[in-house]
Amino acid sequence: MSRFGHLISIDDLSKDEILYILKKAESFEPFAKGMDKSRILENRLLANLFFEPSTRTRMSFEAAMKGLGGDVINMTAQEASSVAKGETLADTVRVVSRYVNAIVIRHPLEGTARFAAENSDVPVINAGDGAGQHPTQTLLDLYTINKESSLKNIKIALMGDLKYSRTVHSLIKALTLFNPRIYLVSPDSLRLPEEFLEGIDGDISFASLGEIIDEINVLYMTRIQKERFPDEEEYRRVAGSYKIDVNSLKNAREDLIIMHPLPRVDEIHHSVDGTPHAKYFQQAFYGVPVRMAILSEMIE
Repeated sequence: MSRFGHLISIDDLSKDEILYILKKAESFEPFAKGMDKSRILENRLLANLFFEPSTRTRMSFEAAMKGLGGDVINMTAQEASSVAKGETLADTVRVVSRYVNAIVIRHPLEGTARFAAENSDVPVINAGDGAGQHPTQTLLDLYTINKESSLKNIKIALMGDLKYSRTVHSLIKALTLFNPRIYLVSPDSLRLPEEFLEGIDGDISFASLGEIIDEINVLYMTRIQKERFPDEEEYRRVAGSYKIDVNSLKNAREDLIIMHPLPRVDEIHHSVDGTPHAKYFQQAFYGVPVRMAILSEMIE
């Protein structure tokens, strides 16, 4: 079907395959910047099935596919599709997979992407399934770290909503392939679930940002995700509890980079944007060459 089959979880890729994608992504950066256009996926078609809001992921997949010479069809409004008439996800995927060469799917329910893959005739890429995983975000996160810092001897703090953040759930699994020092910074109610720590080899501990700001070289911020909370009162108790501004960075290492999968709300003050630490907008750009590398392997 493709070099990598479906891409549902970061566990679907070995360390060597991850490094291969990161290397290939670098070769696509000129295309992602519009300096040139590839034709390797000419006459190929990608379907974006987004049952949940998205800006960067959907648009970067579209930019990546078009940068490779292919085209994209989008389904973003359920009320304008046959889903509103009661069509099952399985039937939607069975039909769409006959139109296209690959499917990208985002859905609010965990496990949906794997279910879609079971009903598809073409490769399926998970663009986020509830609080599950987001493997292509992880690949662009690793690419960002490798470009703007280093994956060797990395000391990283994952901060904010670690319970519901699918980007963190995927990233922590991949990071452990590179022997990192990982600090988890979050409210007690939003700690990383134990299931994501089971079977993981690595130096992982809980901390406060003040304790480690002079040690870490990567700070990965996440948004407190209101839409994931089953209880709004629980959300209100922790909303806004983890924020950084320029004062938070007074003792930071010069080479510290700050990342965020975006969108942000108020967890990173705009004063941080002008510092050399801020890499989250560059991180968003890296989504295009990384997804070009993924699509070229899965479709070509």
